[in-house]
Amino acid sequence: MTAARVLALLELLQAAPGLTGRELAARLEVDERTVRRYAVRLTGLGVPVEAERGRHGGYRLLPGYRLPPLMLTDDEATAVVLGLLAGRRTGLAVGETATESALAKINRVLPRALRERVEAVWQTLEHTRDPVPAPAPKAGPLLALADAARRGRTVRLAYRSWRGEPSERDLDPYGIVFHSGRWYVAGYDHRSGEVRTFRVDRVAGAARTERAFEVPEGFDAAGHVVRSLSAVPYRHEVRVLLETTVEQARARIPASFAVLAEAPEGVLLTARVERLDGMAQLLAGVGWPFTVLAPEALREEVGALAARLLAWAAPPESQKPPQSPYSP
Repeated sequence: MTAARVLALLELLQAAPGLTGRELAARLEVDERTVRRYAVRLTGLGVPVEAERGRHGGYRLLPGYRLPPLMLTDDEATAVVLGLLAGRRTGLAVGETATESALAKINRVLPRALRERVEAVWQTLEHTRDPVPAPAPKAGPLLALADAARRGRTVRLAYRSWRGEPSERDLDPYGIVFHSGRWYVAGYDHRSGEVRTFRVDRVAGAARTERAFEVPEGFDAAGHVVRSLSAVPYRHEVRVLLETTVEQARARIPASFAVLAEAPEGVLLTARVERLDGMAQLLAGVGWPFTVLAPEALREEVGALAARLLAWAAPPESQKPPQSPYSP
């Protein structure tokens, strides 16, 4: 925190030279004596800070002083820029304009030759996948939740549901999870009395309290988030027995799609889906024998898919549309 505030003081002196000790103390949330100590530390680092006494006095950098260029190697500068670009595309970034402003700042302080080479990567880079269409969370709530999770402190959460309904609740944040382009927080919700999953982009505010908590031993935040998302209610509940191992099933079936459990005869797949025809196609594509336990309509979809595949595989001269089970 001290290093961060010293750097924050430097930014204030660059942006608004002449601020008084009282004004700087208010912005940094410290006392004036601490501001003087931070100024001395900057001077010791080679950044000349000038303090003018009197009614209109304040702190400023010596006239004509400019920060040196950001000293990054080619690899370091490229890593920073690509990291920012990748974060924006995958949803890992925070804020609506944070990536663009950060790239602009880095671009301004890089030496000219290196800046031009990094810009070439930035402007010519192409992707084979579309960006994740996920709303980015604000940095404030995300940082507050992460800090509370690390310190083991309950937060007062201002939250907005998927319907847009606001609520306020106390949450013990057990962990922060980034999954499929979205940020989530998993923790004990005092309002419901259950361990819940919340989307961070729907968090309007997170104020840390002094109430302490302990994370249950062995709690897996990422696993909880994946399981809770796979249990989101859809139209059909599906249960299928796969003749394979759990390890092989997990390699092909996303954890966010279904819950996989070891069974005596293989692997029990449990999922909730909106369309049974899509589920039939997934089962046909995994390449293992399977038994549909429920629902009965899924067996019919698998049979219909098999009939279509047989018809499409037949020679052209003998192709006929499969007879509908509803034909007279």
